[in-house]
Amino acid sequence: MNGKAIQELINDNKHLFWYTPENKKVDLGEDQVVETILNYGDEKAIRRLLDIMGVDKVAQIFYKQISASSRRKNNYHELVFNYFQLYFKRHAQGNTIR
Repeated sequence: MNGKAIQELINDNKHLFWYTPENKKVDLGEDQVVETILNYGDEKAIRRLLDIMGVDKVAQIFYKQISASSRRKNNYHELVFNYFQLYFKRHAQGNTIR
């Protein structure tokens, strides 16, 4: 993963990561970035995330998160959850649950 590109994505979308202190934003994990961008990001932010990490990697993280527990699954808004399940089923290859 391109750490510099992810940091630029986070910096360009600081308002989405309001709950994270400025000095901790460099320590955000992939899981947090994916969940926040998919849930709250606009089309441009989501496209950048997919370009930086790749559709397959984002799908892998998404499916790992929703299969971990019902609590994690509920971290995604219902429409976001449904949309990205359909999106990744169609566009992602590899290690995803289908």
